[in-house]
Amino acid sequence: MEIITRSRIEKTKKYLRFFIAASLLFSVLLLIGIGSLFIYAKIEGPPPLAVPQSTLIYSEDGKIIGESNKGQKRYWVNLDQISPELLDATISIEDKSFFDHHGFDLKRIAGAAIADIKAMAKVQGASTISQQYARNLFLTHDKTWKRKISEALYTFRLEMNYSKEEILEGYMNTIYYGHGAYGVQAASQYYFGKDADELNLAEAAMLAGIPKAPSHYSPVTSLSKAKDRQLITLNTMVKNNLITKEEMKKASEKEITITGKHEHNRVELAPYFQDVVKNTLRTKLGIDEKTIELGGLKVYTTLNTTHQKAAEKVINEQIPEESDIQLGFASMNPKNGYVTALVGGRDYEESPYNRAVQAIRQPGSTIKPLLYYSALESGFTPSTTMKSAPTTFKFNDGEDEYTPHNYNNKYADDDITLAQAIAVSDNVYAVKTHMFLGTETLVEAAKEKFGLSTKIKDYPSSALGTSGARVIDMVNAYSIFANGGYKVEPVFIKKVESATGEVIYENKFEKEQVLDPDTTFVMTHMLSGIFDPKLNDYSTVTGITIRNKATRPYAGKSGTTNTDNWMIGYSPQLTAGVWTGYDKGKNISLVNDKYFAKNIWVHFMEEALKGEPIKAFKPTKGVIGVKVDPHSGKLATKDCSASRFTYFVKGTEPTEYCIDNLEKQKEPKEPPKKKEKEKPWYKKWTDWF
Repeated sequence: MEIITRSRIEKTKKYLRFFIAASLLFSVLLLIGIGSLFIYAKIEGPPPLAVPQSTLIYSEDGKIIGESNKGQKRYWVNLDQISPELLDATISIEDKSFFDHHGFDLKRIAGAAIADIKAMAKVQGASTISQQYARNLFLTHDKTWKRKISEALYTFRLEMNYSKEEILEGYMNTIYYGHGAYGVQAASQYYFGKDADELNLAEAAMLAGIPKAPSHYSPVTSLSKAKDRQLITLNTMVKNNLITKEEMKKASEKEITITGKHEHNRVELAPYFQDVVKNTLRTKLGIDEKTIELGGLKVYTTLNTTHQKAAEKVINEQIPEESDIQLGFASMNPKNGYVTALVGGRDYEESPYNRAVQAIRQPGSTIKPLLYYSALESGFTPSTTMKSAPTTFKFNDGEDEYTPHNYNNKYADDDITLAQAIAVSDNVYAVKTHMFLGTETLVEAAKEKFGLSTKIKDYPSSALGTSGARVIDMVNAYSIFANGGYKVEPVFIKKVESATGEVIYENKFEKEQVLDPDTTFVMTHMLSGIFDPKLNDYSTVTGITIRNKATRPYAGKSGTTNTDNWMIGYSPQLTAGVWTGYDKGKNISLVNDKYFAKNIWVHFMEEALKGEPIKAFKPTKGVIGVKVDPHSGKLATKDCSASRFTYFVKGTEPTEYCIDNLEKQKEPKEPPKKKEKEKPWYKKWTDWF
């Protein structure tokens, strides 16, 4: 008996030693495992938290005008930009122990494991917010053990390297709420039409319940199911002492308005402008396509929504719907080069080809101000005269000939002034100037001073705009006149921020004088002459048809070829240019089609500047204004047939008086007859006798 008892004791001791050894081995292995996890987490470091986000494009006044996405709406917001009720509701329904565990809820894991064993399949989840965030960032949503192991490793790394607040913020911004909405901000805007920090308790509880099964609990799909899920969420909040029963009752009964619409569903405003912005991000700023599309950038542009809407409205009103005429339009702030509006065609959906920045078309007479500025620098003045008559020019050492023609073959057959040549757009005067200066002068000026990206050909006909140019370049060139001669370039982007708010690009404008300010002002004043009937001669001034539609001072120039119509002009605050024509270069034959550019321009300027102060072009210190006879360019007096106040660079103003007055001065004047004193009556009788 004693032997049996001793044997049992020995066996018990043996089992005990085995249990202790096994426990020690398990503890060692556990410690090694935990240590390995720490070493793994240390070696791997913090996992990157970058997630795909929509890049947002803002107008100048801070309104969102578009976004780039792949059918997914993702906007990142900080925790303080999320309704506290929504945070409480989410934690309560998804992971009430979130702030107490270290990434894993062991009780929930055990319960889920038992349920899985009973069903012999993976049927129940026990994922914490940390685990779900890890899955959203790095993994798929497959219910497999391999994925769960990977999820655990990522979760461990998240908990080791980030605070609970950072994890919660990341989770709230990556969870899927259905209908393409990722994160609370996109979901709040889609379901309720408001930002995430504006949600009340009722809305928060409803939104917090959606991620469990977005297609099932979406209030857009089924409001009744969404309400049922909302009630469950509210009950958990009561159990977790986050709200009272009274608050739960009020929230469950509160009426909720569901919008079911993404705030920025598609590009609606300035699609051509937005294309240029994205191209600028790629080509000038060197940002890769993936970052542009899903990098969460905030792109602050120069677009003025008032100007853009005015441009689109005027274009639709002025060009009949049935017309095949196309157009390119751009407006710019001349002070800094900010492009305030851009239209590259009549229908973006039909043709995304951007005629404002891509098309190269003959600018016609709109090129002449660039030529005439060079003429002023070379000694011309507004009163410089040359004969307007049919002329044949020989070039290439006399081997070639060129004969320009005026519109409708009308000529003055007499001398006209430079001011008048601009106003009536005399072609002979322009080519004479071009040949006198040397054809290379315009070529160099267009590139070096006015920044044209297309080359002007070294031909006599280039004075009449036969070399192609882009709308955006021509508007930029006129902006240099408008701002007093400072160099500007078309600017579409003011600033770009990363998803974290870091400024990765900011436009900086530095003033550089490229034109003489006095000569520039004289040029501007001459360009105002296209609206002044005092400069009418053999032909009327080219802006006469839109003169009565203008309510403020403008300067500008129109241009016409067989296939192109242009109008470019400016006020002190704004420059705008329009090209109209056919894409395939077909001749513009209908009379009304030839007036589209001018009408669009003047109506846009009036609409865009409505409410702005009316400003005149301010004379510079180095100019002087005198009254001249518009036909001869000489000083005018009250005896001249007409007079026009004209500006000159000081020292170049005329000193002779107009011909009419001189001729009157040369005519001999008869001396007045002396009036004889009347004789008395008796003297008359004496003389009679």
